[in-house]
Amino acid sequence: MRAGVRRVAAALVAAAASVVLIAPPAHADQVREMEYWLHEYGITQAWNTTRGAGVTIAVIDSGIDSSHPDLAGAVVGGADFSGFGAPDGQRPVGSGGGRAHATMVASLAAGRGSAAGVGVIGVAPQASLLSISVGFGEGTRNSDDQIADAVRWAADNGADVINMSLTRNTLDWPTSWDDAFLYAMERDVVIVAAAGNRGSGTVEVGAPATMPGVLTVAGLSRSGTASFDASSQGITIGVAAPAEDLVGAAPDGSHVTWQGSSGATPIVAGVVALVMAAHPELSAGAVIDRITQTARDAGAPGPDPLYGNGILDAAAAVRGTVESSGVEPAEQLREWIRLHRRAPIEEEPATTPQPVVPAPEVEPAPVPQARGPVGELLPTVNELRLVGIPLLVLGGFSAAAIALGVGAARHVRRQRAGE
Repeated sequence: MRAGVRRVAAALVAAAASVVLIAPPAHADQVREMEYWLHEYGITQAWNTTRGAGVTIAVIDSGIDSSHPDLAGAVVGGADFSGFGAPDGQRPVGSGGGRAHATMVASLAAGRGSAAGVGVIGVAPQASLLSISVGFGEGTRNSDDQIADAVRWAADNGADVINMSLTRNTLDWPTSWDDAFLYAMERDVVIVAAAGNRGSGTVEVGAPATMPGVLTVAGLSRSGTASFDASSQGITIGVAAPAEDLVGAAPDGSHVTWQGSSGATPIVAGVVALVMAAHPELSAGAVIDRITQTARDAGAPGPDPLYGNGILDAAAAVRGTVESSGVEPAEQLREWIRLHRRAPIEEEPATTPQPVVPAPEVEPAPVPQARGPVGELLPTVNELRLVGIPLLVLGGFSAAAIALGVGAARHVRRQRAGE
């Protein structure tokens, strides 16, 4: 039997989520009743078509506690890239409440519930999960390398969707992510990433949410408006989903309430799984089109830095009629790499390896002019070009105008004398 609901602080360096205390459940289905998004965002309607069977969601995070009753049978594999987790990625890593993060995320994406109407049920409760543990504390491998390796592993081990409820807190990302994310996108994997939380210091979205081809998720308040603390803003946001008053499974059989775009992201990843299960013929780009084009418009007309294309509508994404844009995530990222990653400078081989530095873009500068004693009294070439020559031209026009005026006046006087 699951334990009572308790307080857990959940915060990763790369993905922060605020977790707050709720009272122990008064009756068995209190947790389920708290999942307001299932009804209000069209998810229960979408279940009339599919519950995500046959789709696999990889959760790159702190590691899922697969022993939680709400996740029984959901986690089918995994791996650890932190260097101190379990080989199958199913032992949460990190200190304090941060170790609960992946379990909370996983339950929103594909939780099974512990019994009929009891516990957390995910958006795609028949989808499978891969638990990929990464770490961001001291003594771990470089986190950028962990993420790159984790994305590749997910693509090679059956992931259809990758959930990344984390942020690098920078607009840019390492070149190793170029290769790894492109590798996954070329295999039609949809990558879903959190926009970040303003309340945790992320004012604007950071990588991987800034990467072309990634489906970026912003957070909404309980009333369905852009969340101030549990979201961020940016031009790369694709869609907005619930991020406040969330409930999720936590390690050791417990439950917590929490907030953050870390929670909005698996809700969208679950809807991606529903779309894939209902339309297995669709490419990754066409799946994303279904999510973004059926979203309910909010904020300013068209794409908005707070809501992206609008508010998530799971039923419309699964059952609606959508015309594909023909744009694929891999094409978007590949084109960005072509335009923004410069080729390295070719140098002679050296005995000691040297870092490869892109060729700098240098703006042409004027050549300084030497001055001697006489030169102090004379203008430089640049002064002539910038000042003297325009003055000479202006003087020439003025002299011509005066000459014409004098000539015209003499002509008039001669005509009057002749009369």
